[in-house]
Amino acid sequence: QVQLVESGGGLVQPGGSLRLSCAASGSAFTIYAMGWYRQAPGKQRELVAHVTNSGSTKYADSVKGRFTISRDNVKSVYLQMSSLKPEDTAVYYCAAHGLVRTAWGLGTQVTVSS
Repeated sequence: QVQLVESGGGLVQPGGSLRLSCAASGSAFTIYAMGWYRQAPGKQRELVAHVTNSGSTKYADSVKGRFTISRDNVKSVYLQMSSLKPEDTAVYYCAAHGLVRTAWGLGTQVTVSS
């Protein structure tokens, strides 16, 4: 089983910054990529950013230029969020992708409000 634990969420004012962290444990499957997703109230979960083991990244158009995803090893992933907007408010989930399986964290709340 692969378990994921997120941290770093919280309340921030518009224009502020937050850094989310996610650490994976366990070895049920080989992780090939990790990502961050978010779900706002009443909306579907959506991809925020994704990074493969080779370092290839993908971002949602809405966060390009503001968010940066990074990894320091196969089992850790970070999301640096800057210039935050109220529409970034959501529960942010970390995901670890194997060839056929994906593990999810429980999520961390990010609220952008003045």
